[in-house]
Amino acid sequence: MTQMIFVNLPVADLDASKAFYSAIGFTNEPKFTDEAAAAMQLSDTICVMLLTHDKWKSFTTKAIPDARQSAQVMLCLSRDSREHVDATLADVAAAGGNVDCDPPQDYGFMYGRSFEDPDGHNWEVMWMDQAAVEQGPEAFAAATA
Repeated sequence: MTQMIFVNLPVADLDASKAFYSAIGFTNEPKFTDEAAAAMQLSDTICVMLLTHDKWKSFTTKAIPDARQSAQVMLCLSRDSREHVDATLADVAAAGGNVDCDPPQDYGFMYGRSFEDPDGHNWEVMWMDQAAVEQGPEAFAAATA
């Protein structure tokens, strides 16, 4: 089996969260969706599991933090270009997400912008020049100086 990542997120309104993630390019996988959870596929290897608070509580006894007040993780998705980053954030804005909740980052070889989903979960969307990926940022900067 190919290794996959399943990001599990507690959500207050499952239908609203499904609509939001659908609007920004995720696809619902009905085989793993019911009234308490929704599997939202981004690719063959990346899936976001949206879980109602009651469903979330069946997996852990830890409290659900208010993601608008505290951050436990920042989830990051890569894109093929700076323009694709901006287009993704335009989709997020149109779907009602909080765009640029953190300042945009532009390092020349890397460009990123952030958003919050309806529950305040923090996401970063970024692009990095392939040469910087292959060489490392310091070597890339030295070669392009």
